[in-house]
Amino acid sequence: MMTSTSLARRLSLWLLIPLALCGAVLLVTAWNSARHTADRSYDRLLDAASRAMAEQVRWQHGHLWFDLPASALDILAPSGQERVFYTLVDRTGTALSGNAHLPAPADHDHPSADFSTTTLPWHGMMIRLGVRQVTPSGWGEPSPFEIRVAHTLEARDHLARELFMASAWRLLAMLILAALVVVWLIRRSLSPLRVIRRELRRRSANDLSPLALPTPRELKELVNALNDLLARQRGAHAEQQRFIGDASHQLRTPLAGLSASAELALRQEDPAQWHAALKVLHVTSTDAARLASQLLSWTRLHHPESGIENEALTLSTVARHGVVRAMEQTGFRHIDVGLDTEQGDATITGAGWQLEEALANLLDNARRYGASCITVGTRADPPSLWVEDDGPGIEAHERAELMKPFRRGGQNGPTGSGLGLAIVDGIARAHGADLTLTTPSRGGLRVTLTFRTPS
Repeated sequence: MMTSTSLARRLSLWLLIPLALCGAVLLVTAWNSARHTADRSYDRLLDAASRAMAEQVRWQHGHLWFDLPASALDILAPSGQERVFYTLVDRTGTALSGNAHLPAPADHDHPSADFSTTTLPWHGMMIRLGVRQVTPSGWGEPSPFEIRVAHTLEARDHLARELFMASAWRLLAMLILAALVVVWLIRRSLSPLRVIRRELRRRSANDLSPLALPTPRELKELVNALNDLLARQRGAHAEQQRFIGDASHQLRTPLAGLSASAELALRQEDPAQWHAALKVLHVTSTDAARLASQLLSWTRLHHPESGIENEALTLSTVARHGVVRAMEQTGFRHIDVGLDTEQGDATITGAGWQLEEALANLLDNARRYGASCITVGTRADPPSLWVEDDGPGIEAHERAELMKPFRRGGQNGPTGSGLGLAIVDGIARAHGADLTLTTPSRGGLRVTLTFRTPS
C-alpha cells in the first residue's frame, strides 16, 4: 500500500533530485575544465621556458655549453609560489647542467613529440615535468640533447581553484534559481487542487450540486468524476428521502390501527369484544413487526458499509432452514410447504442472512397472496434457489414495477408492504444472481434466483 505523502513533495523530489544530480555533474565538469585550463596555461610556460633555455645551448670545444638566462626561470614562476627545477642532459643521459637531477618520464625512450609534459611525484612532492628534445642544426657535429624543466603545482592548483570557484558560484546561483522556479511552478500547478479542496470544504453535507470550477485540462477528468459521484449521491439521497417518506407512511398505518383498536377495546365491556379487539391487535402488531423487519433488512442491505461475507453456503441447507422456519409460524399452519432438492444441490459463496431473508420474503409473499401450496427447491446446474406457489401469480407487465420498493400488485384481497420483491431483487444483485419471475404450467408464480457458476 502506498504511504500517504504530499504530492507537492513528491514532485519536488522528482524534479529537484535530477536537478541536483545535473548540478553535481556540472560541478565536476567545471572542476575538470578548470584543471585542464590551468594545466594548459602553465604547460605553455614550461614550453616557453624550455624553448628559451634550448636557444642558449652552444657547442664549444666539442662540448655542450649552457648559459641559463634568468628570464627563463622567471617564466616558470610568475607568482613566486613555485619551486623551479631544470636539467640539461646530453644524448648519453648525462646531466651536464642544472639545479636538480630531474627524472626522465616513463616514455623517455620513445618520445612522441619535441615537447612533452607529465605529472609525477619527486622527493615527496608533486611536480609538473616538461621535456624538450632538441637536435641542433648548423653545428659541425650535431649533438642531440634535452632540456628538462619542472615546477611544483601550487600556482596551477591556485589558478584551477580560482577558475572553478568562479564557475561554481555562477552554477550554484543558477541551480538555486532553478530550484526556486521549480518549487514555484509546482505550487502554481497544484493551486487548482487547493481551489477544489476549498470548494469541497466550504460546502455543507446537503450541498450535492456539481462543481463549476475553471480547471486545467489534466484536472477536468477529476472534476467530471467528482461531479458524476455527486450526481449519484443526489440520486441516492433522493431515493433515500422517498424511501423514508414511504416507510413513514407504511409504519403510520399499522401504528394508527393499533392505537384505534386499543382505544376501541378500552370502550368495550363485553369480554367477547375484548377478545375480538385483541385478535385485531395481534394481527396488526404482527404486520407492523414484519414491516419493521423488512425496513431494517432493506436498510441493512443498502447500507454503504454492508457487504457480502465470504461464506460457503449450501443451497439445500438454506432452503431447508427456510421451510422449517415457515412451518413454525402461525400463518403457515394451513399451507402445504414442501421442499424439492431432487434437481441437485450447489454450494455458493455469499451472505447467509441475506439469502435467508430473501427466502423468508418469498414465502411470506406467497402466503399473503393466497397460496395454498408452496414449494421451495434447488437446482445444481446452474446453481439456483426457487420458490413456486399456486397463488394468483403476477401479470407479466407488472413484474418489473414490483421490483421497486413499496410497489404492490393489482390483485384484490390482502396486500403486503410492497418491500418483499424489492428486498429479494437487492439481495440477488448483491450476489450477482439473476432474479426471474415465471408462470408455471399449472398457474401461480415461480421466483428463481440463479447464481453464476464460479470460474
